[in-house]
Amino acid sequence: MVNPDAGLRLSREEVFGPVVNLVRVADGEEALRLANDSDFGLTASVWTRDLTQALNYTDRLQAGTVWVNSHTLIDANLPFGGMKQSGTGRDFGPDWLDGWCETKSVCVRY
Repeated sequence: MVNPDAGLRLSREEVFGPVVNLVRVADGEEALRLANDSDFGLTASVWTRDLTQALNYTDRLQAGTVWVNSHTLIDANLPFGGMKQSGTGRDFGPDWLDGWCETKSVCVRY
């Protein structure tokens, strides 16, 4: 979709399918504002040649996973999950293993 209306579900919700939402923006600040103006925050990607700018945006994007100059690069050693209403936890990485463990505390006075 090219320049879809900001009120459309396509612009406001997660779409799990082969969809690209292209929106022309004045600058990176507007792009950041639009990206964060959602109840969801699973993933985001930043495309730039400026590493300082990339790290600035990755810090400010409200998404659980942010890629720089790539998209859908998954590493099983890193936690994967969203922010806001995107998901309920993390897959992969040490955080994911906690969901498969039973934690027990034992105190013995001997």
